Amino acid sequence: MANSHQPTSTHVNAKATNPEGSKKHIIAFIFSILLTFIAFALVMAGEMNTDFVYIMLMVLAVTQVFVQMAFWMHMKDRGHLFATIGILMGVTVAFTCVIMALYWTWW
Repeated sequence: MANSHQPTSTHVNAKATNPEGSKKHIIAFIFSILLTFIAFALVMAGEMNTDFVYIMLMVLAVTQVFVQMAFWMHMKDRGHLFATIGILMGVTVAFTCVIMALYWTWW
């Protein structure tokens, strides 16, 4: 009984089950920092058209949300149906509240 620990067939290599490496996280982190820097630069360059700045900030914000959800919250992986449904319901409620507030304000 020299080696009592025998690997079973259910034992899997940790690297084989986790394709997410630190390289992908570093790339996502750099991309997030880059998006934040671009947004900051747009706001600090005060001579730009404000409508263009608003639109670009919204595009950058939506892109940032997708990067955060895909790489940091692992929403691109399977098995996150309940979290996805919760996020979609929250977006629906928020969108409805914004539309109702705009309707209430201007009409």
